[in-house]
Amino acid sequence: MTTMILGRTRPSQPGFAEALRAERIKLTTLRSTWWTLAALVIIGIGGTVLLCALNAEWLASPEADEAPGSFITGGIGFAQICAVVLGTLMVTGEYGTGMIRATLAATPARGRVMAAKLVVLTTVLFVVGTVTALIGYFAGNHFLDQEGVGLALEGDMARSIYGSGLFLAGSGLFAAAAGFILRHTAATLAAVLGLMFVVTNLVLLVPGKAGDVLIDVMPANAGSVISTPVPFNPELLDAWTGFGVFAAETAGLLVLAWLLLRRRDA
Repeated sequence: MTTMILGRTRPSQPGFAEALRAERIKLTTLRSTWWTLAALVIIGIGGTVLLCALNAEWLASPEADEAPGSFITGGIGFAQICAVVLGTLMVTGEYGTGMIRATLAATPARGRVMAAKLVVLTTVLFVVGTVTALIGYFAGNHFLDQEGVGLALEGDMARSIYGSGLFLAGSGLFAAAAGFILRHTAATLAAVLGLMFVVTNLVLLVPGKAGDVLIDVMPANAGSVISTPVPFNPELLDAWTGFGVFAAETAGLLVLAWLLLRRRDA
């Protein structure tokens, strides 16, 4: 595509559709993408089936102090690791190989490049995450039904299915934002996974009201509530309130990433 300036022509910048197509091709032609998505599906479905199969008899007994809904999407919590890995690699992989220079030379509008990456990543993780949660529900609910504690696919149960896709997509976006900021695969994975799984547990040691607030707003806690019909911790925020907090945290990190992407050299 060209534009005319004073009788001469020059190549015009690729539009958003071209940037989107380029990011889709880059993502789908990497073997690491398919391995990571395969791991997400296997862990997401397998984790849910294993939790339901091992706990179905106990959940049907009078001794049970948890609801079946706490287990029916349990594998999604483990699959979150794969979403973080995919979001990280989609950004830091280009910085590691130096390909980011070619990407930004082809599309100088850096915000357009970033937006295209995020749209492709979000779409893939939402679709794969939702399908994974749905298959996990049918497979895991089989064991719950055998014990008479199965869950109908309605209400909060239905919300938790597409909520799982939203949670995994949000986790990928959070990792991608951190990737733009840190520009290094190991550092990004260490920072994001450390925050999601280590710091989240450490704040349990903080006493009083401050500790309660920290537990509620930790990204892993706030975001995950939407992915389950019944949270493990009933004191966490409501599903949509928690996801709103998680979305705001992710948006804040993305704004910082965009500002740094504009200011720093590739």
